Amino acid sequence: MISFLWLLAGCVLVTSVIEQLAQLHNSTAKAALERLCNYIPEKLHFQDICYLVAEIYGPELYKMNADVVCHSIKLCKQDAGQPLCHLYPPPKVSYWIFEISVNQFIYTEFFTVFLFLGGKKSFSIFFFYSVIKNQLPFEDFDGDKFSVFPTLRGYHWRGRDCNEGNATVYPGRRPHNWDVESDTNCNGIWGILIPLIKSFLLGTESKGIILLGDSAGAHFHIPPEWMTAAQMSLRVFSDLPLAFTNEFDWPQFSGITGFLNSTIGGWTDSFYLYLRRRNLCNHRDFQNISKNGGSSQNLLDLMKSLARDHVLDNPAIVIYYAIGNDVCNGRPDTVAHMTTPKQMHSNVMEMLQYLDSHLPKGSHVILTGLVDGRFLWDQLHNRYHPLGQLNKDVTYKQLYSFLSCLRVSPCIGWMSSNETLRNFTSERALQLSNVLKEIARSEKFASFDIFYMDFPLKKSKLFSCVAEEWHNLGGEAWQLIEPVDGFHPSQIATALGARILWQKALHEWPQVLGKENPFNSQIEAVFRDQGGH
Repeated sequence: MISFLWLLAGCVLVTSVIEQLAQLHNSTAKAALERLCNYIPEKLHFQDICYLVAEIYGPELYKMNADVVCHSIKLCKQDAGQPLCHLYPPPKVSYWIFEISVNQFIYTEFFTVFLFLGGKKSFSIFFFYSVIKNQLPFEDFDGDKFSVFPTLRGYHWRGRDCNEGNATVYPGRRPHNWDVESDTNCNGIWGILIPLIKSFLLGTESKGIILLGDSAGAHFHIPPEWMTAAQMSLRVFSDLPLAFTNEFDWPQFSGITGFLNSTIGGWTDSFYLYLRRRNLCNHRDFQNISKNGGSSQNLLDLMKSLARDHVLDNPAIVIYYAIGNDVCNGRPDTVAHMTTPKQMHSNVMEMLQYLDSHLPKGSHVILTGLVDGRFLWDQLHNRYHPLGQLNKDVTYKQLYSFLSCLRVSPCIGWMSSNETLRNFTSERALQLSNVLKEIARSEKFASFDIFYMDFPLKKSKLFSCVAEEWHNLGGEAWQLIEPVDGFHPSQIATALGARILWQKALHEWPQVLGKENPFNSQIEAVFRDQGGH
């Protein structure tokens, strides 16, 4: 049922875009749909289906209202006594019912043909996502959990493998025989010159960064240009295949493991880049083990994709970064589905015990508290969503209500006009954060020491710090939130947050980060870009 509700939400968004393209270019809806088809990158192989749909059904589209037509398709069943979910102000009841009944056959047929024509491709999509549901690289020929391919959980998520034919060669390994003969840890430091420069490496504290997190850590992002008719072009959609095969996440730009220059606005700064600058021996040693919807419960399965050998590998800094989904869900009875403090303690202790048996000795674990998401409503509710900017007809308040009605809201608790509910959600988040804080204070483990980093409190201290820094740069606080979903931190917030988190660790736990390598300049001179990323 939920998957069909997501389809209904997507239908309304796409139909709205078609309507706005027609309005903007003074064209028919059919021509607008053909224009949208032309923007779809050929790599996705959906253009032929799109053009056929435009040819057969385009002439009918002029009749539609986005909400009405998508209900006409009957993507979901309306429960008795429940209102029809709508993004736009609804027409009169009699007109609403008449339009649905008139268009019922047309749009049900439309949806059937679309599924029939796209069935094979839909199966391919399902296949890819089912294969990577364990969060391991889809293309990993030697089975070492690292890949030479960027997407489908490849090197955008974990450091790039440098030998796909040898499972003993991968990022994060302790170098074998100083890597005189080959680069066994893929950090680009190896070769016959090694005996002459051992002093560069002696005493360095090499360590990697591993993130266990949610969609914020994976950096979920849908470009607002995809929803803004005035900005649409083939170039704007050029990243669609990349985003699609990365689950609409952008870990290569994230605040914990980002390593490429951002192409989605702002700039890239990350904990990994700071750690690498501190010691170039840490090159490529990162793992982003995150998923959309990650929580203390489902991270118990996700963490089993961790690639770290207890004996052969360097120590690691593990950052636990599930900052919202233990209190966020799309259920109507949202409070009943929030994690309790007792459940939180059990989940996190199970995770830490697993890490203790897999991490090399000398590792570190940082538990990050949950965010206080009340700033979402405070900053956005009266602003126009990208879909509403052309006609000034869709605010974030309307978007939040629409998603909640469909039960696909990423967080009913905070994305709600109910202030009491927003406050309760924050109180529960604080209770769960206190559980993490107490675990860090009282528990001991053999393979790592453990720390707690306070994230939320008082409408988010971190958000306040980031907002202040961004304000000093001439920005406004609402720009720190993803514009399309109105929920996740934006690229700017991600980069500024990384800087603040690094400074906190640097001043409070310098032993976690290791000493700065005094030979970084020599390593850079000899090995240049260390083989790139």
